[in-house]
Amino acid sequence: MTGDILDRSTLSEAVRGVSAVVHLAAVFRSPDIDLIWRSNLEGTRNLIAAVQADAPGARFIMASTSNVYDKNSTQPARETDRVEPQHAYPASKVAAEKLLRESGLNWSISRFPFVYGDGDGHLEMLPKHLVAAGFHPAHRMSTIHHRDIATAIKLALAGAFDGRIVNISDEAPTTVYELVGLVGQRMEPSAEDMRNPWSLHVDGSLARRLGFWPIVRTVHQAAQEGIL
Repeated sequence: MTGDILDRSTLSEAVRGVSAVVHLAAVFRSPDIDLIWRSNLEGTRNLIAAVQADAPGARFIMASTSNVYDKNSTQPARETDRVEPQHAYPASKVAAEKLLRESGLNWSISRFPFVYGDGDGHLEMLPKHLVAAGFHPAHRMSTIHHRDIATAIKLALAGAFDGRIVNISDEAPTTVYELVGLVGQRMEPSAEDMRNPWSLHVDGSLARRLGFWPIVRTVHQAAQEGIL
């Protein structure tokens, strides 16, 4: 059954009687700020309303982003840390998370870092975004392979994350210098002081305690196995 999250009337039949909803829909790499907010916030509002009406016992699993955290954090971001999104995408996700947490449904929220893998092109696009944002080459960021989105969702479907926000990440935050090198490009090296060293670096301890262990442990493993 097909539904459109921007058209509430199409969602009732799509969700009626289901035992779980996995909400992965989002718009993020777009200059259309209105579309980002409509898709990520209003689309989530529509889907929540449909589940409340037609599948109130369903487990509602939502994908969010680690970009919600304060870039000036003094340690890897934890789920209990302050959120201070700087752009429309993470800001719309924070608003959507709030809707879900207040919905009365059985919910969980997985906050994913930089997602890559299986030739999706994200790593190839990364250098221009890093340069534009002024990232230091030694900056380390958390990552997650596509295949471990599924690993996390399976745990959420089994109830391991019920009522929680959970950071999902692989085993080794990697420097942006290395990430750029893995796709055959070059970033200018630097020994200057680095600002905001913990930005985009998340603490995945809670996920580990709840049973999450990534299949693709590092970006270097993905490169070795040819699944970048």
